[in-house]
Amino acid sequence: MTPGTVSNSKPERSSWSAFIVVPVIFVGAYFAARAGIKRVEPGSLAALGLALLPVPPFAWLIWCFVRGIRSMDELERRIQLEALALAFPIALLVTFTAGLLDLAGFHGEGNWDLPRLCPLLLLPYWIGLALARRRYS
Repeated sequence: MTPGTVSNSKPERSSWSAFIVVPVIFVGAYFAARAGIKRVEPGSLAALGLALLPVPPFAWLIWCFVRGIRSMDELERRIQLEALALAFPIALLVTFTAGLLDLAGFHGEGNWDLPRLCPLLLLPYWIGLALARRRYS
């Protein structure tokens, strides 16, 4: 297959199973890090290690996602692009708004602080995916 050619073959089952296993590993690492950070001294080496614990699983998730998109046909790639085109700017909006509110003194104690908002950043992607699938169905 030459570069730029789209494969019509089905993606490997193992690449799609990664979309279940890898997110579970990431979520586990994320919650382990959150729980561990509460138990160690802020600013310590242990706190740093715990804060960085979910980074490798998330990088692995990104790699699996890109690999999965490369195996899709043109229509499915277009659907994914539209979903991401909606999700990315919304994620930026949520992130910089939460950061500016924090700088302004509105820290969101227990309600909307940044770590709790992170899972909500997936919501615009899922909405964009549903809208794009409906558009192309």
